[in-house]
Amino acid sequence: MPGVLSATVSSASQRARVVWSAAQTRPSQWLAAAQLQGYRLVPDLDQAVLADSRRQSRLVLWRWLVAGFCMMQVMMYAYPAYIAEPGSITPDITQLLRWASWVLTLPVLLFSARPFFSNAWRDLRQRRISMDLPVALGIVITFVISSAATFEPQGWWGAEVYFDSLTMFVFFLLSGRWLEQRLRERTAGSLDALMQRLPHSVERQLADGGFELIAVRRLRLGDVIRVRPGEAFAADGSLLEGQTHVDESLLTGESRPMPRSPGAGVMAGSHNLSATVLVRVERLGTSTRYAQIVSLMQQAAFDKPRLAQLADRVARPFLWGVMLAALGAALWWWPTDPARAVMAAVAVLVVTCPCALSLATPSAMLTAAGWLARQGVLVRRLQALEALQGIDTVVFDKTGTLTEARMGLRHTALLASPRLRAWSEPVALQVAAALARHSLHPVSKALADEAALTTTPWPFEAVDLQELAGQGLRARLEGAQHVGIQGWVRLGRAEFCGVQASDQPVMQVYLTDELGCIARFDLDEVLRPDAPVLVAQLQAAGLEVQLLSGDRLVTVQRLAQRLGLAQALGDCTPQAKLAHVEALQRSGHRVLMVGDGLNDGPVLARADVSLAVGPSVPLAQAQADLVMPSAPLLRILYLLGQSRRTMRVVRQNLWWALLYNAVCVPLALAGSLPAWLAGLGMALSSLLVVLNAARLARAPRGDPLTAASMS
Repeated sequence: MPGVLSATVSSASQRARVVWSAAQTRPSQWLAAAQLQGYRLVPDLDQAVLADSRRQSRLVLWRWLVAGFCMMQVMMYAYPAYIAEPGSITPDITQLLRWASWVLTLPVLLFSARPFFSNAWRDLRQRRISMDLPVALGIVITFVISSAATFEPQGWWGAEVYFDSLTMFVFFLLSGRWLEQRLRERTAGSLDALMQRLPHSVERQLADGGFELIAVRRLRLGDVIRVRPGEAFAADGSLLEGQTHVDESLLTGESRPMPRSPGAGVMAGSHNLSATVLVRVERLGTSTRYAQIVSLMQQAAFDKPRLAQLADRVARPFLWGVMLAALGAALWWWPTDPARAVMAAVAVLVVTCPCALSLATPSAMLTAAGWLARQGVLVRRLQALEALQGIDTVVFDKTGTLTEARMGLRHTALLASPRLRAWSEPVALQVAAALARHSLHPVSKALADEAALTTTPWPFEAVDLQELAGQGLRARLEGAQHVGIQGWVRLGRAEFCGVQASDQPVMQVYLTDELGCIARFDLDEVLRPDAPVLVAQLQAAGLEVQLLSGDRLVTVQRLAQRLGLAQALGDCTPQAKLAHVEALQRSGHRVLMVGDGLNDGPVLARADVSLAVGPSVPLAQAQADLVMPSAPLLRILYLLGQSRRTMRVVRQNLWWALLYNAVCVPLALAGSLPAWLAGLGMALSSLLVVLNAARLARAPRGDPLTAASMS
């Protein structure tokens, strides 16, 4: 309709995303338009959604119970006709049993089977064909013929009634759909579980120290809220009072409860586990990390992989083929046995299962995406799970990807030992830290952190401190005379400290006083602790691993040697990175690009599959197929393993759907498949697809890659 720019529906998550122009239309107009099409739209996360979902679940259960009860009663009345000898049941008793069966079939027809009729009628009004149309036709035809036999036992159709078959296949269909719904909610429902983690109300502190209960939407930045054990945090913030543990498993992939004390940050959507705490609100709404994660998962829910699109294209012609096959079966058997002709047509209508074909891919991929989300890997495009199958080359960025975004101290060299005989490396580090702790420079922070972790504090105090940007720090040290320090102390570059730099290929920081050089600190980027294991396992799995960085070539090659990488390129501009990946693709390689940072945007967009790791900038996340905000690098192994498991399950589901229809449809055409067995087969076919996909919700045993290849 005019003003609606785009509308996308995810049947698996039962959500629609609508983009509209406020100048051309209003939400009430396109909501009404959807209502005319037979679909009621409710704003996402509205309380009415949860209430309606619970009501619909109860209604589905009631339909199933009514169908089951009536089916058992109808089978009881039909049983004598199956076992009695000819003539042993008088006509009046036979007619009584038929009337009793007809009465008991009415609740099944009017109540239990109502969803099939309403969906079929909705699609017919829109001149569409759906999977419920063959089922509805089969139910109606069976009921009409059986009713005719009941009302006119001496008529054309008086020989048989099929109320038992009708009630049985309605019961089996409802059983399959109910179990299928429960399984999909359990295995592919991570998006719902994530989106419903925020509380609807929160306790806000008043000026007098008391608390009031307000809706979360009324929170403002700077508010102080009280969060009790078992409750979720409503916003990003920092702890003011109390010590607790928080569950961030669905947000970060960290399964262990994390300790939090005053001053520490907490995330919206995480759960408070231990004690009541006070939190100052620092980020709300779409600016929270929780909202960004939800947004990424929503995009995945609306994504349609290539195999799912293919199945959707096949489903509609398949349904037309089902209708024609049912008509052909009726025409074939009609001249010799009209009753068999009708029941063969009904069996064809009921036994065919295009829903298994349509469910094969999305059920598996959404289940896999939900499991990966619990491991800290967010799938933004489901197509990436399929594309990962063909990956043979993994290209890593360096800074912020294989290395942490901080410097680390590798070596301390004492250069004034003849003059300062009592000195040691810990003393030199403490003297340097006395200056470094007053600076925000990454090098200063690395020295200060190292001193705090590895040495005993000394009573050194820097006075008259000066910082020269890009050069270093200069100060006097109180309490340093007894260790031999004389006058002004400098910490910084060789030129700033007045010494000759060494030729070591690392960052060097010098410590001097007025009598000369005291110590040299060699610093380097900190390699992520799991990076060597990750690279080794990727290579063991037969993947080529490369390093691509904009840093100096000598630095990149040194890191590559530590990781055992033969292919490493440095001094790369964003254009050079892009050209390298394009050259790999032209030579036949399928590339997974793992990066972090603004200059990774173009190459992330160009790679066959892209993964943004760490607190990536928005552009990098926008270009990436997958995002791993804070999980350890080894989760990449789970990602690759889960993609293999997923595509194996997808192929199994597709082959099962095709094989099932190839076997059952000919049996139905031949009139060898009763209607009740056809209904059972259709229900089991869809259920088996979902059950197979549910295996992806469990973690693989053993090594992620080898376990995936064997599962």
